[in-house]
Amino acid sequence: QVQLVESGGGLVQAGGSLRLSCAASGGTVSNSNMGWFRQAPGKEREFVARISWTGVFKNYANSVKGRFTISRDNAKNTVYLQMNTLKPEDTAVYYCAASTDRARYDYDYWGQGTQVTVSS
Repeated sequence: QVQLVESGGGLVQAGGSLRLSCAASGGTVSNSNMGWFRQAPGKEREFVARISWTGVFKNYANSVKGRFTISRDNAKNTVYLQMNTLKPEDTAVYYCAASTDRARYDYDYWGQGTQVTVSS
């Protein structure tokens, strides 16, 4: 049973940066497509970014494109989300997820989330 643990969240001023990490345990995610999602208070959870199991293919939500970068280190069983030029509207709980079906992005495992708060 894969467990995902996010870290790196916190409070940052607008324009600042954070790097989120998603560490997997209990199994490898090196063959899994991975994604980041976020949920702001009173809103639905939304897609942020995803990366293929090879690391070659990456996709981003329009709202974060050019500011966020997803990456992975399969040797460390970890996925990252580098967030730059943060805005107050990026405030949310950020979740990582793993899709064990390499042909799809149907997420089997989810982390508990890490809070990101961007002050204006």
